[in-house]
Amino acid sequence: MNTEQFFIGGRWVAPAGGGRIAVVDSYTEEPFASVAEGTEADIDAAVAAACSAAPGWAAETAEARAGYLRRIHGALAARADEIARTITREVGMPVKMSRRMQVGAPLAILEIAARHASSFAYEERVGNSLVVREPVGVVGAITAWNYPLYLLAAKVGSALAAGCTVVLKPSELAPLSALAFADAVREAGLPPGVFNLVVGYGPVAGEALARHPGVDALTFTGSTRAGKRVAQLAAGTVKRVALELGGKSASIVLDDADLAVAVKATVSMCFLNSGQTCAALTRLLVPQALHDEAARLAVEVARSFVLGDPSLESTRLGPLASAAQRERVRSYIATAAREGATLLCGGAEPPPSLAKGYFVQPTVFGRVDPRSAIAQEEIFGPVLSIIPYREEDEAVMIANGTSYGLAGAVWSADERRAERVARRMRTGQVDINGGAFNLEAPFGGYGQSGIGREMGRYGLEEFLEHKAIQFRS
Repeated sequence: MNTEQFFIGGRWVAPAGGGRIAVVDSYTEEPFASVAEGTEADIDAAVAAACSAAPGWAAETAEARAGYLRRIHGALAARADEIARTITREVGMPVKMSRRMQVGAPLAILEIAARHASSFAYEERVGNSLVVREPVGVVGAITAWNYPLYLLAAKVGSALAAGCTVVLKPSELAPLSALAFADAVREAGLPPGVFNLVVGYGPVAGEALARHPGVDALTFTGSTRAGKRVAQLAAGTVKRVALELGGKSASIVLDDADLAVAVKATVSMCFLNSGQTCAALTRLLVPQALHDEAARLAVEVARSFVLGDPSLESTRLGPLASAAQRERVRSYIATAAREGATLLCGGAEPPPSLAKGYFVQPTVFGRVDPRSAIAQEEIFGPVLSIIPYREEDEAVMIANGTSYGLAGAVWSADERRAERVARRMRTGQVDINGGAFNLEAPFGGYGQSGIGREMGRYGLEEFLEHKAIQFRS
């Protein structure tokens, strides 16, 4: 894995500056790698390469693009275990889960992108018009640290399938899988300049990419605050923007649901990747009469998540990705206690048995006020809020009562009733009775959870322009 250079114009090139960025092991709290620090000059070089390659890549047949994606997939699959272990060190997700979610899911996404590249309907007749879908051009992609290869695959896979060239700026906290992807691109023989990679800090490299006049579309995953910033910068050149931002997703348990099943699944989804998941079900809404039983069940499930070394196969809950994230989460827990929420288990104190690692205890609060900070703001840690409601209408109102709208869940013995509630939720996706995540379905949010959609053919559509060609008859 080349950590000394950037991938620009089909080859590894020396960075413009001499800065380095340390990559820290979330369990040992010690640096285990370092990467070159990108500057605006590096972004300029990467965009120039992408602009130069754009006409040729757009002219490639859809089948040829699909073939390149399959070769990239093969090169990544050959080093899947190594990449999973690397992401575990960066982010803290237990390695057993990393193999499935941090590497297995991205590989599946690339397969799906390859299939859609060759099967998508790029043209259709509408009356006397031929409507043609063409690549938007150069895509700037900025990804977050919590699912680094997954987010890369979702953006880059669709952009390449659509015929766009790409400049990627991954998170500096977890950049190593992006470097592995760049090497897979090299092995696959992708034409020079079609994919380019620069690692750097958001305020420097990220902002340079967002405002660059040579970038035709920008796709970003990260916090809502950062998303607003890149959208403001992108507006200067009126480029297309897709944003996948924060969430505060509600899991509504109706009075006829299997409470034990619903609570167990909700806690598990809340604690996924130590809570570092934008679609995490962080609010458990239960009928008032069932609150105490739901609280008992949630504590029981939470206490089964034993913290430990994420490199061990037996670990269920690892550390957070950084010291800053750990302190942020602990601060929210302390605030919740001051605001009057009932602490049922966990808390802001460090786990007594772990001297090192960015750990936060699995934490559950009961009788949470839906207007409080922990019920309104994205925490990004293993913290569950149990919120009682009186009737179904109030549950929907509480679920919709934040600025976010990324995900949600409904639990009921009556699937048609659950669907009626799901349709009333202002959110981009809703799981009914534990419905499985679908990589072909659109993913994205309402409100301040973002703009646009990823995954399947919906992700490919984000990177296509529509042209109408009119004929006389």
